[in-house]
Amino acid sequence: MENAKKETQTRRNPAFCAQNAPVPRYEDGFKAESDYISTLPDVQNADKNSISGANVPIMQVGMHNFKMPLKFLTKDCEVREAEASVTATVSLAADSKGINMSRIMRVFYLFADRVFTPDLLEEVLVKMKEQLKTSRARIKIDFNYPILQTSLRSNLKAWQYYKCSYEGTMDDLDIFRKFIVFDFVYSSACPCSSELSEHARRTRNVYCVPHSQRSKARISAEIEGSSHVSIEDMHAICLEALHTETQTMVRREDEQAFAELNGAYVKFIEDATRLLYAGFDADKRIKDFEIACIHLESLHSHDAVGVICKGLPGGFKADFKDFGDLLC
Repeated sequence: MENAKKETQTRRNPAFCAQNAPVPRYEDGFKAESDYISTLPDVQNADKNSISGANVPIMQVGMHNFKMPLKFLTKDCEVREAEASVTATVSLAADSKGINMSRIMRVFYLFADRVFTPDLLEEVLVKMKEQLKTSRARIKIDFNYPILQTSLRSNLKAWQYYKCSYEGTMDDLDIFRKFIVFDFVYSSACPCSSELSEHARRTRNVYCVPHSQRSKARISAEIEGSSHVSIEDMHAICLEALHTETQTMVRREDEQAFAELNGAYVKFIEDATRLLYAGFDADKRIKDFEIACIHLESLHSHDAVGVICKGLPGGFKADFKDFGDLLC
């Protein structure tokens, strides 16, 4: 006991501390062998007595926005590579201090050479649950998907990029659900402004320009378990419903055609949401959906917004609020 007391006093002596202070350096040749690794502290796997705050379950804990190139499959079965941003989370039970975050990324890299579809997320989620010993897991992959578009009359071709997400969830019963989120940018010409302009021309021979604006729809769709929906399919439904997608490369004849197109398909925000509803509701591969639209008004200093959903029990609730994320 006396010896231990003396040793403690010695270690608290400033002179002793100065002589035995660690040297700041990086040991370039040092190799962490298994015996050394076994001595490293593992704070996240400490027992429940080390938990800070309430000892309660956490619904989601994980990683957001780790990036990697992933391969995606086109409707024509071609493989296209794009930069992807991944968010992956798992549940954490009470009595558990934390998760091994790096395992999430390591699991994902096991699939780095695979071609990603919403269906592949089921395999990734199974592996996440297995590796992190958790009951629930979820993934969201954000990426910009290119589709080659042709101008309306000059037949010029240019790439249009679409903001997309694949999402997957797996619950404690291993029930898998898959989702596609797709952003569609279009022009919305105001029906009221169009009629008022025509009235001025007819009654007073005054030339007017009806107001129109860049607009965006975000479609979040849950895909039926055995069904397959491509990004091109999502685009086709939007285009068939709204017609007035913004253009890429144009000449004068294309600009004129776009003006005619807007005149043929004028739309309020209410029209846009209902037209999209009809299009997605007609596709039986799509189990459930939510549609959020924004028209970035050129008449007003504010924007017009609308949200609609299919209304299935336990499905989407049309509670979308992040309209600022739809600015385009």
